[in-house]
Amino acid sequence: MNTSIVEVVNVAREVSWLPWAVQYFFLIGLSVGCFLLTLPWFVLRRPAWERASRLALLGALACGLTAPVALLADLHQPARFLNFYLHPNLGSWMAWGAFFIPLYLGGLALYAWLVLRPDLKRLADIGGRGAGIYRAFAYGGHDSLGATRIAAVLALAGAALVALYTGMEVMVVSARPLWDTPFLPVQFFITAVAGAIGLVLVLDRAIGDGRAAEGTHLLRLLAATQVLVLAVGAAWLLLGVTGLSPRHAEALAQVAPSAAWRITAVWAAGSALATLWLAVRHPEWRLAAGLIALHSAWMMRWTIFIGGQQIPKTSAGFYDYHLPLGQDGLLGIVGTAGLWIAVLILLISVLPWAGQRRAQA
Repeated sequence: MNTSIVEVVNVAREVSWLPWAVQYFFLIGLSVGCFLLTLPWFVLRRPAWERASRLALLGALACGLTAPVALLADLHQPARFLNFYLHPNLGSWMAWGAFFIPLYLGGLALYAWLVLRPDLKRLADIGGRGAGIYRAFAYGGHDSLGATRIAAVLALAGAALVALYTGMEVMVVSARPLWDTPFLPVQFFITAVAGAIGLVLVLDRAIGDGRAAEGTHLLRLLAATQVLVLAVGAAWLLLGVTGLSPRHAEALAQVAPSAAWRITAVWAAGSALATLWLAVRHPEWRLAAGLIALHSAWMMRWTIFIGGQQIPKTSAGFYDYHLPLGQDGLLGIVGTAGLWIAVLILLISVLPWAGQRRAQA
């Protein structure tokens, strides 16, 4: 009698996208979301948005300047980034990102300079140390709404392309059903806007005067983002449970047996509901709502990138991932946060982020 023995071996695989990638997608998403929050005041000139838009501009610049550093760190050497330009592969969303990022950051820098010129001139008129530098950068200090709107369109085009490519370069990985869904770019964008609102609320408490969140416009917008987050999540789950989409059903079948993934799903829904409840019922707790929104935006990307790579493609079981303490793990996360804080402090020190009131102080 012949006896056949079948052995199932689970081969552990290292993650390809490290926590640096999580930091990059988080920061660039916050930058794009913050830029959108600057438009109501600087472009549309709605007075109720002035303080929030000024803080959002500060957040857009700080996150936008820090994000490429995390991206270069994830590539491990600058030469890999230069290779996108030396040998462009126009069939790759990642390669297109090398062109979209400079377009967005260049447009953002031009836009920020145009909207801050009047405030730079006021700082120059006060005199004192650095007045000459402020006068040179003010370049007359004219408030040109037409030029501002042109720069805003350029930056908006770059922001839209960055938001598109960051979602698409993950979505096109058809080998992972969890990623291969049109809901992913949408969820990336919505959580980026929610995280940007959260960042503005946190900055308003940390360095502002609390007036940016006096109105209900920010909290109403934050509540709307949470409703959309829950709706997109419910639509994904419905397609998976009913089997209307084979890809969503396959993705659900992969993660449903895992207790960790079930806990993560409950956490995601609970965080959205908590943020929605705070924004609608307890506006005085806006700092807590902002912190949860920031946390949710980061954890969503961590779960998608790191958790998604733990799902096996061919073998049995899940791949184990333990966050290392070195530069490819915890040290990289802390280092990126430290760089962001340093850039933020520098921008606060040299830019008239608070407008005319600071110039008169």
